[in-house]
Amino acid sequence: MKMMVLILLGEYYLLSFILLIDKSIYTCVDFLSQYFINLAAWIFKSELKNILLNHINFKKMISKKSKENKYALVTGATSGIGYELVRQLAGNGYNLVLVARNADQLEKVGMEFSNYGVKVHTLKKDLFEPNAAKEIYDFTHKNHFPIEVLVNDAGQGEHGKFIDIDLQRHLDIIQLNIISLMSLTYYFLKDMVKRNEGRILQLGSEVSKVPSPLMSVYAATKAFVLSFSEAVINEIKESNVTMTVLMPGATDTDFFHKANMEDTKVYREGKLESPVDVAADAFKAMMKGDRRVVSSNAKKNVAMATVTPDNINANKMEKSMLPSIKPVSETRHNPNHKQSLLEKKKVKIESSNRKLSSNVLKKKSTKKYS
Repeated sequence: MKMMVLILLGEYYLLSFILLIDKSIYTCVDFLSQYFINLAAWIFKSELKNILLNHINFKKMISKKSKENKYALVTGATSGIGYELVRQLAGNGYNLVLVARNADQLEKVGMEFSNYGVKVHTLKKDLFEPNAAKEIYDFTHKNHFPIEVLVNDAGQGEHGKFIDIDLQRHLDIIQLNIISLMSLTYYFLKDMVKRNEGRILQLGSEVSKVPSPLMSVYAATKAFVLSFSEAVINEIKESNVTMTVLMPGATDTDFFHKANMEDTKVYREGKLESPVDVAADAFKAMMKGDRRVVSSNAKKNVAMATVTPDNINANKMEKSMLPSIKPVSETRHNPNHKQSLLEKKKVKIESSNRKLSSNVLKKKSTKKYS
């Protein structure tokens, strides 16, 4: 009987050791631990049960300590997929550095996730600005936040014909979706490789594989994200650092509002994915170290795009980008995702205020020279 108990204890400590390496089996360890406790209590009554409970508490303390100084940095953290990825990371014990442009929303999101028992630091930065990525990196170093997980979620698009959109808007999208993403990856990946640990999640898209008329620059930036990431994944394959590309389909976020495509067929009529589900799939794949993860609604489209000529893909995509002709009462107008709806309203108010301020300045200028 003593031998049996020793075997059980040995198995328990083995699982506890594995837990320190991979927290994803936490539930399994707790289940088995409780089984061992109940079995021991049945054999030896309460004394051994108390001893084992003390060991369990010690194990939990060590596990919490092991993540105490590990941080995840998330861009685009205040809405949509980024916001839900923050929830996944906080729920799994990561301390957070949250980056976004809107200070008010950033503060509210920071307060919300501090209730998860993790440290939360917020940083207002505009990744449309060329120096923003370096400033984010410097902030983490100055404050001694070792970034274990980098989530490059921030990104935007603009709907319309290429020549009808202002050139600066195209350049801004390239700055945000490519230059800032690549720069953040460069800074933090170097540190991760030195430590020989870390995970990076890059936000691609189903259009990473598809030319997209009326969203030409956006789709091209997402093609870059996929190609760039796949190349770097090969370069770091001998290390313990992993990189995962998330390729979601059209998702129920405020993306469509920022891209001026709320009247399109894909938004008004299409089946949009839940950012909650997309984030859950992305987190799971990232923790496993998968090269890429295609969300459920996009799997068929991505598979077909791989074997279909680009001109056919482009024609199909263009149809989904055209205005919806369905009655307004039968189509979608706002995100169902609560946090994305808040972001949309905030952006709309800020946009109205900017236009108002611009008009006031124009009137003053006209009076001055009249």
